[in-house]
Parts: sequence; C-alpha cells; structure tokens
Amino acid sequence: MNKNNKKKEYADMTKNVSPDSPCVVNCLKAFLIGGTICTIGEVLKTVYALKIDDEKTVSMLVSVTLIVLAAFLTGIGVFDKIAKHAGAGTLVPITGFANAVVSPALEFKTEGFIPGTAVKMFSIAGPVIVFGTAAAFVYGVIYWLFQML
Repeated sequence: MNKNNKKKEYADMTKNVSPDSPCVVNCLKAFLIGGTICTIGEVLKTVYALKIDDEKTVSMLVSVTLIVLAAFLTGIGVFDKIAKHAGAGTLVPITGFANAVVSPALEFKTEGFIPGTAVKMFSIAGPVIVFGTAAAFVYGVIYWLFQML
C-alpha cells in the first residue's frame, strides 16, 4: 500500500469516527461567550473610570482584573467548562493567555515547583510571547525605516 492510500484510508477512518460539528451553533456560542467576556471588560472599564481619571490606569486595571479573574476561574476548573462550550470565544487575548499560562502550571504542579510549575507554565504561552515579541520588533524596525524616509 503506498503512502497516498494510507493517508486516504486514515482520513476516511477519522471522518467515520468523528462526530459532525454543529458549525452554526459553535459559532454562535463563541460569539456570545466571547462577547460576554468583552462586555465584562467594558463594564469594568466604566466602573473603574468612575473612580479614576487616568485612562492608562483604568486600562491597566481592566487588563489585570481580567487576567486575575481568568486565572482564578482556571484554577477552580470553571474556565475549562466555559471554554468547552465557547471554543474560540474564550480566546479573547487576555483571558485566553491567562488560561494558557495557568493550565500547564496546574497540570504539572505535582512535578515540583521548579521542574513542574515554573518550567511548564510557559509551554503553551511561551511561543506566543517569543513570536509576538519578534513580530513587534520587525514591525518596529519597518516603522522606524519608513519614518526615516
């Protein structure tokens, strides 16, 4: 049996055992739950703005609150239940990033503080940080070059 036949056979087998995905329902759930997360952020921004005049401080407090809330919900197992229904809706950058850092840290805590929690904490989020930083650097250099023209 050649390589192409094996690939086709595997694809057919996967298709037969995999359940159909209700695309419209999944998209609707992702939209609603992701929108709810963003709405919570806007509510926090409004509440913080009532007490604080500095817009940068308000934005920072909203970000920190969403990160802490997502990390807490991940720690008690609620975020994963939400993500099960929301799919990509929980990938709103701040909450998804917090979940991506906390989940592996919790999963590997039995291996000890340094080899488990500290090492594995960035196993998912690490590449995002690296490539995000690299992309920002490249963008900055390109922007700087265009400013010189």
